[in-house]
Amino acid sequence: MRILLVEDEPDLGKAIKRTLTQEAYVVDWVQSGDEALAYLEHDLSLYTLGVFDWMLPGQSGIELCQWLRTHRHALPVLILTAKDQIEDRIIGLDAGADDYPVKPFSMAELLARLRALRRRSPDFKPAKIQIGSLTLDCDCRIAILHHGEASERLIELTQKEFQLLQYFMEHPDQILTRDQVLNQLWEIGSDPNSNVVAAQMRLLRRKLGQFDCAHLIETVYGMGYRFKTE
Repeated sequence: MRILLVEDEPDLGKAIKRTLTQEAYVVDWVQSGDEALAYLEHDLSLYTLGVFDWMLPGQSGIELCQWLRTHRHALPVLILTAKDQIEDRIIGLDAGADDYPVKPFSMAELLARLRALRRRSPDFKPAKIQIGSLTLDCDCRIAILHHGEASERLIELTQKEFQLLQYFMEHPDQILTRDQVLNQLWEIGSDPNSNVVAAQMRLLRRKLGQFDCAHLIETVYGMGYRFKTE
């Protein structure tokens, strides 16, 4: 799940990005509204949520919201601001913001608000994905392999392994190219190694292989990878 974070206060931006990354979000963090608009214009479909500060260099968070709604984009947006007057809240909500936490706020509150936005999104995906004997709990970030009604085994995954498995299980039986995986799970501008996707796929398959289910993800040579339903 990818978030566009637009926050020009370096300390706050770093703190928010660190918190979101720990929760398995992929975060593109920019510090001006103009940068954010360039990201949105490049490929808006990458993002599941937007977190915009109100006051920004260049385009404001409010103007970014207005741009999205003018172009009929339903990306859920949370506006961050120190403006706490009723009139300010009305301006933010009328511009198209879906939520409006006032600074200072706790990171726990921010995460709860983002979970609520996810649930209201038209592209909402369930917190648990089950395909065959494999269940992925996206809130707790665990994978469980079921052996009959009374037996189950926990598959311990790293954050990136979990993100990869979630992406594949959300698109069962679809061929996902290397570029699709790279664009979905690595930050823009992170400049990963050319073989990073293949390397992470090997690690994930090795982990699944310990539970005799590495076969669930197959390589479609010359095209990409596919999660096979059992």
